Amino acid sequence: MRIVYDVTPLALPPAGIGNYLRGTLAGLAEAAGGDHEIVALAVAGPRGRKGIPAALDGVAVQRSFLFLPGARAWRRGWSRLARPPLERVLGRFDVLHFSDWWYPPQRSGVRATTIHDLVPLHFPEWVPAPTRRLHLAKYANAAATCDLVFVNSAYTGDDVATTLGIARDRVRVAHPGVGASFGPEGTAADLGRPYLLAVGTNEPRKNLEALVAAHQLLGGEHALAVAGGEGWGQRAGLDHPGVLRLGYVADERLPELYRGAAAFVYPSRFEGFGIPVIEAMACGTPVVASAHPSLDEASGEAALRADADDPEALAAAIREALDRREELVARGLEHARRFTWRAAGEAFLRGYEEAA
Repeated sequence: MRIVYDVTPLALPPAGIGNYLRGTLAGLAEAAGGDHEIVALAVAGPRGRKGIPAALDGVAVQRSFLFLPGARAWRRGWSRLARPPLERVLGRFDVLHFSDWWYPPQRSGVRATTIHDLVPLHFPEWVPAPTRRLHLAKYANAAATCDLVFVNSAYTGDDVATTLGIARDRVRVAHPGVGASFGPEGTAADLGRPYLLAVGTNEPRKNLEALVAAHQLLGGEHALAVAGGEGWGQRAGLDHPGVLRLGYVADERLPELYRGAAAFVYPSRFEGFGIPVIEAMACGTPVVASAHPSLDEASGEAALRADADDPEALAAAIREALDRREELVARGLEHARRFTWRAAGEAFLRGYEEAA
């Protein structure tokens, strides 16, 4: 079986979706074990020339990359015109798994994609207009043309089936995994004082303003370290005493930040899954997560939950997490072990084989 897997979004610095894409491709290659030919496809701008190959270091797949100026216009035009078929460029293949950035036409074979969440549809005010337009077009194409739509949680699977009208037998769940670097052993960050950690882009959905308000209720014993790039829309004001703005943090540094934190807090209003929750657990850090049901699978019975829009409830949950640290660390380590990229890759491969 020849499987073409689109990795174009890896042109950006890795974040949640990019990490899922890279992790599932690595898990797919491991699950295939040389029995299938896997081709990583990218059509990206010049800046992807460095980022995409670097993101795939150590992933045993073939590569078919095209880096050109105006790549976004090329992808948009190719998707909308629906010609020529991708086989004209890559030759025959059995499976095409495309990303969020475009929906290239194909002549034959299994057609698959991943939908990480339906935030642009449910909460258009939370995303930039170009992102919303791109995703809405992709959702429509996926519903009309895909044999398989993979999702990263059962919650998102139910949402995709109900909202987009996609038959349940076309929707498959492939939970994220935890990378090998995320573990309790290793260097722990020292930020000069005890700290709580939040990881997320400063944009409305991540709800950092509620966390900052909760932190102000805690009395100042712990700093609040916020790792994540500047986003869009109404951003939280982070210029408060005790708040440490770390900016974008590369994946290589995240494990030590998790290990050094007294607790990890994830107050997101809505998620497809919530990978940082299981990363923090895998590093031996107690977790406080939003009570929104989209985080149920990531949290399991190992995280404390709180109404993300209630700073007092968040503060109370953080205090409880600090008091119950030993118990929550043990629960988190056990829960995080259930999530592997190999299992995600096996779910992909099983879906392709059944649909072929």
